[in-house]
Amino acid sequence: MRWSERQLAMLREMGIRLWPAAGDDANAPDDVHGDAPVALAQTTDAAVIDAAAPPVSHAPVVATPSHALSSHTSPVSTLDWPALRETVAACTACRLCESRRQTVFGVGSTRAHWMIVGEAPGEQEDRQGEPFVGKSGQLLDNMLRAIGLTRGEDAEPAQQVYIANTLKCRPPGNRNPMPDELAKCEDFLIRQVQLLQPKIILAMGAFAVQGLLRSTEPVGKLRGRVHRYQGVPLVVTYHPAYLLRNLVDKAKAWDDLCLAVEASRSGA
Repeated sequence: MRWSERQLAMLREMGIRLWPAAGDDANAPDDVHGDAPVALAQTTDAAVIDAAAPPVSHAPVVATPSHALSSHTSPVSTLDWPALRETVAACTACRLCESRRQTVFGVGSTRAHWMIVGEAPGEQEDRQGEPFVGKSGQLLDNMLRAIGLTRGEDAEPAQQVYIANTLKCRPPGNRNPMPDELAKCEDFLIRQVQLLQPKIILAMGAFAVQGLLRSTEPVGKLRGRVHRYQGVPLVVTYHPAYLLRNLVDKAKAWDDLCLAVEASRSGA
């Protein structure tokens, strides 16, 4: 059986090339890539999320970071969503408040089962006040649609994502975040996780990984396993901006998405 043309088009936009599945037309285009996953049985668009994925048993769970949400008592630990958003917008805890146009709080349904955590806002995010816009945002949306997810709020919670960044303000010139800046913003992200209570977290990029897992290991060494953040399964993958510059790693990102799908279903 075949993937629908829509699903294949989404994967092609990601740069993923699929081997022909058994029984498919032998004259299928020869745009195959050895690192890409095998083509899967066709599903309806609403059920793309049920596509086969690497079994979690091949991806060992690693330890949770030592700090615990349950014992966290920061000043924002009791805020609800509106109050938290207002507090972020008014934050002057670090120097980034001096150069930002606006804070970038997050986007998506607060009932979403999936949480995506990125790094820091770029110029377009700073202008629009929304994470993952521009070309990297378009690629992320294609990646999400390929597994049946959306950042929109008109789907079922299992198909919705909530997207936030580790930093809520843009570093000048898109430089890397400084350790003290990440530390000042950490309580906001912790509270977002507390309020959302996601079924799965997808950490995209090195600084998201550092903030969530307390690890300085490269993304390439941390991906392929199911980690845990305060009891929530967490999968590490590359940031879409990185994938736009390193097309060869898009196939690995697809593997990460499949692993996250399986982890979200099993709660592993």
